Amino acid sequence: MNSILLQVAGEMATDTTGQMVVETEEQMNVLDIALNGGIMLIPIVILSIIAIYLLVERYLTIKKAREYDPIFMKRIKDMVKEGNIKGAQSLCEATNTPIARMLEKGLSRIGKPLEDVQVAVQNVGNLEVSKLEKGMPLLATISGAAPMIGFLGTVTGMIKTFYTLSQNAEGIQVGSLSGGIYEAMVTTVGGLIVGIIAYISYNSLTAMIDKVIYRMEATSMEFLDILHEPAS
Repeated sequence: MNSILLQVAGEMATDTTGQMVVETEEQMNVLDIALNGGIMLIPIVILSIIAIYLLVERYLTIKKAREYDPIFMKRIKDMVKEGNIKGAQSLCEATNTPIARMLEKGLSRIGKPLEDVQVAVQNVGNLEVSKLEKGMPLLATISGAAPMIGFLGTVTGMIKTFYTLSQNAEGIQVGSLSGGIYEAMVTTVGGLIVGIIAYISYNSLTAMIDKVIYRMEATSMEFLDILHEPAS
């Protein structure tokens, strides 16, 4: 009988403990964390939206600029040798890439001194590079500004915590201090995440742009060599 009572009591204790765990357990999701992150999390969220937009928009733009068809230059070379400058310009217009626009400008200067052609090609190349780099300084700024804003949120959260502590030094409770500490930690994590994403995005896009620039320089040199061939 005693063993039965002890077994029943043990089961009741287990059920009661389990029920208490279920009742006191709180589910935490990203939205709850964001809503309790304090006012400093607002600019971090805005910067994250801008960073993601720049990443997607620049990636699609640079990816399109990286498209290169080796047959394109062969056709340009053949047309120039045949004297079909208009056909070569039409091909550049149809291709619609930074390299094609650069060559189109050079084709429009054929007949003038070679130095003028070279300057025209370089000027268009510089303009195309500036288009590719549009928004990149802002992305670099976000990679540095987001963590700084997060650290600022950490400071304001700790100030809030110590202010609460100073106002309730005698009857202080852990719950009254947790709000400021929670805000400090959330803003720090948020700022670091956005900063890391922006930093990796900036370096990856910069590497892609460098490859496009290299291809543009190589193509411009090849184009100028083509202009030398008829004269020789």
